[in-house]
Amino acid sequence: MLEIRKSAERGLANHGWLNSHHSFSFGSYHDPRHVGFGPLLVINEDRVQGGQGFGTHGHRDMEIISYVLSGALEHKDSMGTGSVLHYGDVQRMSAGTGVRHSEFNGDQKEQVHFLQIWIQPSEAGIPPSYEEKHFTPESKQGRLRLIASNDGREGSVLIHQNAAIYASILGSGDSLKHELATGRIAYVHVIRGDVTVNGTALKGGDALKITAENLITLEQATDAEVLLFDLPN
Repeated sequence: MLEIRKSAERGLANHGWLNSHHSFSFGSYHDPRHVGFGPLLVINEDRVQGGQGFGTHGHRDMEIISYVLSGALEHKDSMGTGSVLHYGDVQRMSAGTGVRHSEFNGDQKEQVHFLQIWIQPSEAGIPPSYEEKHFTPESKQGRLRLIASNDGREGSVLIHQNAAIYASILGSGDSLKHELATGRIAYVHVIRGDVTVNGTALKGGDALKITAENLITLEQATDAEVLLFDLPN
């Protein structure tokens, strides 16, 4: 079964310094039809103005993944970790028993654009931890590059859930297939460009919920970048 999530139907929070589109219910935005999908709870597409950001705040028992699309995302946390992330960088923070952090635009002038993704862990109360890795455009071109997994395989960041996240950049002529094991579900989020997934045409910001299918096909792409989530039901 396929269910499309159109970009224009996402929740919107515009605070001036922050413009955020919510694929799932988040903050003051609530839609009972879109309250997570399996353990995938949040995909926020955030644009933060220069010199602005999220002040220090706390999280617990959540896998938080940042996928930077442009600009400079500055991170600091109570574990003593600090870094500035750019396009291609993937950051994973396991909040576990509790962590406090801040996220700021590391550039005073240019906007930072990134996806903030929350996944519910399979186990509560783990020690908090942090990890970041860089994935070049070439490593994602015309293939599904594993960027997050439950065992850190293939150089992916490690998440504490039986889930896998793949990133891909597709152009004209690219066609990719991904098999889903029995009982698994998938979510395809289009970051930009156009792509057809299992016969459904999608544009930037669109997504597709996939259940009761055993094969995912991505084709007919134009300058597309996508994330594919392989999830437990």
